[in-house]
This record gives sequence, C-alpha cells and structure tokens, in this order.
Amino acid sequence: MTAKILDGKAIAEELRNSIKDEVERQVAQGNKRPGLAVIMVGEDPASQVYVRNKKLACEKAGFKDVSEVLPASTSQEEVLALIDKLNADDDVHGIIVQLPVPDHINPEEIIERIHPCKDVDGFHPYNVGRLATRMPQLMPCTPHGVMTMLAKTGIPLRGLNAVVVGASNIVGVPMMLELLNERATVTICHSATKDLAEQVGRADLVVVGVGIPNMVKGDWIKDGAIVIDVGINRMDDGKLCGDVEYDVAKEKASWITPVPGGVGPMTIATLLENTMKVAYQLDCKLK
Repeated sequence: MTAKILDGKAIAEELRNSIKDEVERQVAQGNKRPGLAVIMVGEDPASQVYVRNKKLACEKAGFKDVSEVLPASTSQEEVLALIDKLNADDDVHGIIVQLPVPDHINPEEIIERIHPCKDVDGFHPYNVGRLATRMPQLMPCTPHGVMTMLAKTGIPLRGLNAVVVGASNIVGVPMMLELLNERATVTICHSATKDLAEQVGRADLVVVGVGIPNMVKGDWIKDGAIVIDVGINRMDDGKLCGDVEYDVAKEKASWITPVPGGVGPMTIATLLENTMKVAYQLDCKLK
C-alpha cells in the first residue's frame, strides 16, 4: 500500500479562492472588506516570513491588511494599548499577535487582551472554552485546518481511534477537542507517555505536532491509518522534514500529509476563514 497524499497546498488554494469569491460578493453588496491586524514585536526571522506570507494572503483574498511591526524594545503596556485600539476599530475584524514575543512581554496576557470576537487565532481562553464545551466560535487555525483536510478523505471520523502526539495549547489540545467533537475516540500523548510506539500503532488516525524531526517512526504506523504531520523542521543540510518518518510511513498509511506542502498552508487559509467569519457571520454577544 502507498498512501494517498493530502495536498494541503491545493486544499488551501481552493479555500482561499472560495474566501475571495465570498469577499467580493459581500463588497458588491456594500459590506466592508475583512480587516486583519497582525502584530509582530521584534525581528524574529521566522516570524518575519510568517507575517509576510499572511500579508500576501490577505492581499490575494481581498482583505484589508493592517500589519503592525514594533521594535523589540516595545513595552508590554504599549502592545496592550495597541490591542485596545484595534479592538475598538470597526474596520478590524481579526487581531493576531505573532509568537514568539520578546521575553519581557507576557504572551498569555497579550492573548487575553484581544477581544474574543476578534481572536482569529482561536487562542483566547474564551474560544478554547467554547470548543471544549462543544459550542465552537473561533477555532485554533492549525487544528481546524487539519479538520478541513480530513474531510477531503471522505472517511467518517466517528468511532475512529485517534492518537494526537503533542499536547500544546496551539495544536495538541484543540486538536483533541476537535476530534472528540466529531465522536472519535481520542488519546493525547506527551513527553510522559509510556510506550509511544504502542499508542501510535493502534491508531486509525495519527496527528503529530511536537517539533522533533522524524520522532514518530514509520513502522509504528498501523496499516491503513491516516497520518497528519503538523511538524516542520529544518535539518542541517537545509532540507525540511516533519515529525513523522515519511518515506516509511507512506508505505503503510492510507492517507498522509507531506512536509512541506501539507498542514502548513492550511493554517493561513483557516486564519482568513476565521476573519471572514467575524466580518460576515459572527454575532458576538460579548461587550
């Protein structure tokens, strides 16, 4: 068996095109273009790439881009004041703060300052809480992008044994909640998990996001399983690889995501989807 490829690049392009069409339809009816504010503090090279890609994606989708690049010396109070200003701006529908931030800034306090109805990253405790109680509003972009990809397989998630490797608040925990809400039976694994190979080996669906190159070995994968690799790691030779041993795993899985070109493109596309939802669909009751 050789796995079918879940082409995140193609799925993301399809999603972005549908978003662009809806934006133009809304604008033609007299509605505002969705506005996305991206705040970056400092000059982290990876963050600069991400922010540039988000800016380009906004332009292609017909969004209003509001990028705010601040020096690393910016104080926490200044960042909070900027967020307050953007929260009050009716032309801004989504706000994200690019992580990481400098050490003197508390990311949790920054995230909580964003109004939950403009938290298009889906990181605010209010939005995570709604996901946990099966009343989702704005869902974290990477896990929700994975759900969009899984829908493309045509395989019902209900009743599947799913194993999530990695328990971060950005990927692992919301991924667990998304799968649980679809009635999968979910196990979440982390650094204290005993016999990870056994846990992975019984899974019909494996989602891995730990940031360790090739940590999940291909021969752990159950025949016919779906493999979603969220990781992206740059090796010493400059090549990119995921958290799953791809060349071996693809010979056992039924579906698999490549790295690069798998989950990565879905994150930005889902960010746009969340922002459009705020602009045209979300009826937020919070004041």
